[in-house]
Amino acid sequence: MNTKNSPLVENKEGRKTALITGATSGIGRATAHEFAKQGINLILCGRRQERLDAIQHDLEKQVDVHTLNFDVRDKKATFEAIESLPENFKTIDILINNAGNAHGLDPIQTGDTDDWDAMMDINVKGLLYVSRAIIPQMTERQTGQIINIGSSAGKEVYPKGNVYCASKHAVLAITEGMRIDLNPFGIKVGAINPGLVETEFSQVRFKGDTLADNVYKGFKALQPEDIADIIYFAISRPAHVNIADMLVLPTAQASSTIIKKTN
Repeated sequence: MNTKNSPLVENKEGRKTALITGATSGIGRATAHEFAKQGINLILCGRRQERLDAIQHDLEKQVDVHTLNFDVRDKKATFEAIESLPENFKTIDILINNAGNAHGLDPIQTGDTDDWDAMMDINVKGLLYVSRAIIPQMTERQTGQIINIGSSAGKEVYPKGNVYCASKHAVLAITEGMRIDLNPFGIKVGAINPGLVETEFSQVRFKGDTLADNVYKGFKALQPEDIADIIYFAISRPAHVNIADMLVLPTAQASSTIIKKTN
């Protein structure tokens, strides 16, 4: 684990601070840009330091930015990274649990157990580690908001999606459990569940195979900026309003297996 401090910039009075996991690409990166546009200070987390550096360089003229380079699967590194935050970044108002992935698309009988471990470790355990490191400060202040990025796969199971779907169903169960447990502290908890979003997701899932090239052909998929806009909508509601659970699909997608494509 290593961390990189942003240049010392005086915190703007009243600005909130958001921590975003999986901030180096896709929805996480788009959310960082949206939050910066809205004047929210940022703690950006990811495994690729060079990408964190590039995003920091892009955004630090708008807001204060700090980067944390660690893997959410590593419990020790996760807690150490968050503990290492400098004083002006220690108060985290908004947590966006975005880090997640899919590995493989195999029937259960031929599934790769390493793929299963990766999905459960990142999508479920990683989310839990980051949340456990941050929630106590929110309960102490009795304020804060957590958005967990789920998936339409958390709403239905599709062929060969077995373990990935299970991990995203778990995200929704954890979200509901968080909302119940944190209700006495006034902490908002919700899940945003996208359908097909055009990101690096399919390249990772198919491990660089050309199958990934066909996933988004023939229809207009959601873009990372679409989800970032919705995440900002959720965190900008009045104090008495909580977006608890939202399913977002491209117009062409009716379900995980029904997509209207042009020839």
